[in-house]
Amino acid sequence: MSVVFVAASQLPTPFGVFTMHGFREEATGREHVALTLGDVADGEPVLGRLHSECLTGDALFSLRCDCGFQLEAALRAIAAEGRGVLLYLRQEGRGIGLLNKIRAYELQDGGADTVEANERLGFGADQRDYAICLPMLDHLGIKALKLMTNNPRKVKGLGELGIQVALRVPLQIAHNPHNKKYLATKAGKLGHMLGNQHQGEEEENA
Repeated sequence: MSVVFVAASQLPTPFGVFTMHGFREEATGREHVALTLGDVADGEPVLGRLHSECLTGDALFSLRCDCGFQLEAALRAIAAEGRGVLLYLRQEGRGIGLLNKIRAYELQDGGADTVEANERLGFGADQRDYAICLPMLDHLGIKALKLMTNNPRKVKGLGELGIQVALRVPLQIAHNPHNKKYLATKAGKLGHMLGNQHQGEEEENA
């Protein structure tokens, strides 16, 4: 996949001053960013996260998911480490786009879980493509990650691209009554590694 680097600048945040690197997919025009802190090109595994865009969770404080909470936790962890990378990928709604995500939410309001809603709209359960990460990480000189994720598909996807995941770091946070079914579906249907907290909840919320 052809992704080109465009520019880099400083990005002061409440957690620290990151460097923001902008990239563009040539085929689609979609724009992605990487936030880095410290020397990430020294050959050692880098604490990192692949974070897919979630306007509702990241910017609008939605409690339907755990995305915004994971984004903040990842940036805090990188700042505490003093070194790391976060790839912010424009793959809203697991790749179906914002308006289709709202349509999926409408189906969920009627009782569907996140996977059922996507499938009723004619999409796969998860349509994200992690191939875009390879040229971004190559540009940054990163070959190995300590990956903050609960999603085994991310670990597998990076491995298939030749990017070593030296360690998986769980991000199990932000459980609330509004996202209980969402998290149970992640664990039960998408294989997310969420420990014992959600065992049995998939049947309860089916």
